[in-house]
Amino acid sequence: TGHAPLNKHLHCINKTNSSHCSHCPNVEETMHHLIFNCPFYTHKCHSLWAVLGRKASSISFLLTDISTTPHLVKYINATG
Repeated sequence: TGHAPLNKHLHCINKTNSSHCSHCPNVEETMHHLIFNCPFYTHKCHSLWAVLGRKASSISFLLTDISTTPHLVKYINATG
């Protein structure tokens, strides 16, 4: 739904001044960016890949398969 507490959504509801990632200038902070593309979190993302294998490259898998929940929560908590 796009209603995650990330800058893209927060900017849409006037809760932050920018939709951009705080680590990547000119790149919107979305769930996809946070999980797959942000170089600041690359090391932490490897933990998802180590546990879940190549299925971790699918955002729909990560967000809908109940078995991923503890691993995804751990990753999100590690990102601050």
